[in-house]
Amino acid sequence: MTPLQRFRALLFSVQMYPMMFIIGLMFAPWAIFSKKGARTCCKTYSRWIFWTARWMVGIRCEVRGTPPEGEVLIAAKHQSFLDIMMIFTALPTAKFIMKKEILRTPVIGQYAKLLDCVAVDRGKRGAAIEKMVRDVDAGRQEAGQLIIYAQGTRVKPGVKADYKVGTGVLYEQLQQTCVPVATNVGVMWPRKGITRHPGVAVVEFLDPIEPGMNRKEFMKTLEQRVEERSDELMREAGFEPNGLHQ
Repeated sequence: MTPLQRFRALLFSVQMYPMMFIIGLMFAPWAIFSKKGARTCCKTYSRWIFWTARWMVGIRCEVRGTPPEGEVLIAAKHQSFLDIMMIFTALPTAKFIMKKEILRTPVIGQYAKLLDCVAVDRGKRGAAIEKMVRDVDAGRQEAGQLIIYAQGTRVKPGVKADYKVGTGVLYEQLQQTCVPVATNVGVMWPRKGITRHPGVAVVEFLDPIEPGMNRKEFMKTLEQRVEERSDELMREAGFEPNGLHQ
């Protein structure tokens, strides 16, 4: 990166967090009493980030494929904070399965609660999966799209990480269509630090996986579709995945 690019990336990162507080406070009176208000707040902030990312650091955000509108399971690849915002903004009534520590994060945690996101303890794998299923069942009053990151965490481009069994458990339990999501956003927006690289950041909704597969077959199909398409998207962005294991 040139010194100018580093400076612009710094300015972009610096403005992100005050704007999160400002927009969160602006929408709070509506969001406290309405999930629509909470969703509108989060999408407004996301669109602010997309706009500033484009002209400040040269990142253009693009959603491909067909975002689902009904009650489905979304199993996505996760590379940075950017794909969270892009997937959420593309869906009408989305909520995330997330680690419970996020609920203590200012603004993000409060809005996650308002949107009925499902918090799990990743340190207790079996109990976390059981609680995940119970919370999902208990929160089905409002139809929507339940988003789970199939590898359980952000994964650096080019690194191979295992797909977690929790996604397969949910697929079996919910008996819903699963829509895989591939991405290349980590090439432009790394999972750590303030470095930002210009390019086209893509999240792509892939062909749905219908209910009825056994867990092993489902997990194999999911991983193959997401990894192959994510690798293609990363190559499109000028990055060659090296297949290293995390």
